Amino acid sequence: MKLAQTIRFCNSEDGTRIAIASCGQGQVILRAAHWLSHVDYDLQSPVWRPWLQAMSARNRFVRYDPRGCGLSDRHVSDLSLKSWDADLEAVAASIKEPRFVLLGLSQGGSLAIAYALKHPERVSHLVLLNAYGQGGRARARTDAARLEAETLVNFVRIGWGRENPAFCRFFTNLFIPDGTPEQHRWWGDLERETATPDVAAQLLWEMQGIDVLDLAATLQVPTLIAHSRGDLRVPFDEGCKLAAAIPGARFVPLDSKNHVLLPDELAWTVFHAELAAFLGQDGYLQTRAVQDAHLTPTEAALLELVAEGLDNRSIAERLDKSVKTVRNQLSVIFNKLGVHSRSQAIVLALSR
Repeated sequence: MKLAQTIRFCNSEDGTRIAIASCGQGQVILRAAHWLSHVDYDLQSPVWRPWLQAMSARNRFVRYDPRGCGLSDRHVSDLSLKSWDADLEAVAASIKEPRFVLLGLSQGGSLAIAYALKHPERVSHLVLLNAYGQGGRARARTDAARLEAETLVNFVRIGWGRENPAFCRFFTNLFIPDGTPEQHRWWGDLERETATPDVAAQLLWEMQGIDVLDLAATLQVPTLIAHSRGDLRVPFDEGCKLAAAIPGARFVPLDSKNHVLLPDELAWTVFHAELAAFLGQDGYLQTRAVQDAHLTPTEAALLELVAEGLDNRSIAERLDKSVKTVRNQLSVIFNKLGVHSRSQAIVLALSR
């Protein structure tokens, strides 16, 4: 899929230059800033490029580099959370559409929550993926937890972007433990391209102080929260806390260990199907027959793999399940669809 984007700049409240990129057309989805971002370099990424393709397929996907990172001003003295809030305000103000979907990944979730509280009239939907309301220092209740947060900051300061494979494996395994060697290599490259070790460490320290959990309880915006069960970067329980705090929030557990979802895992398909349904868009395999069968997002995602032509063993290997489990799940799906074979299921799945 050919992917084109436009890059422009705006000025934050203190004059800091912020780089903004957009691709696709349609409903605007604005992604709040997160730790690792380079709007130009991401276009080549085996990790982020699939996200750009998926999010811009039926929407205008807008994202920006935080101060100190990517194409935004690198040499800035103020890296506080308050300045990050101001940057999001400036980017949102540059969007002409009166309302947009606000997406918060990881620490971007707290920025998104703060903005939605201040400007509910501009946020049509709030989407939080592997996000948290309290950073590592804010939620620490023991000396060991506080030491862990402090140690991670120091580890970033000395290991960020280094060629040493021990450092590289540490960071990539926090974010994409199930990634391919190519994706792991690129993640290390991204560190060097995105920010200096000192900036990365200072930003992490600021993020660890995030605490918007109590504020989240006053949100009045339709909210979808999804979180990977095995997330090594942000514990699954942090997503549960947000879902419990935000009134009416829909919570979707994802069977993944990745902090950043990858396109070859079932959780990717489940998340994007849930997102499409949440936004009132046609989701994956949303034919009349599939809709009438009332498949769960997980079942629809599994049917997607069948429609791609994968056999049970291949599906089992991709999803890290037993062949028996896949066979049993497909039996349930076929029963719901009222079919007796894979070929009949594929016809129903693909017939528009």
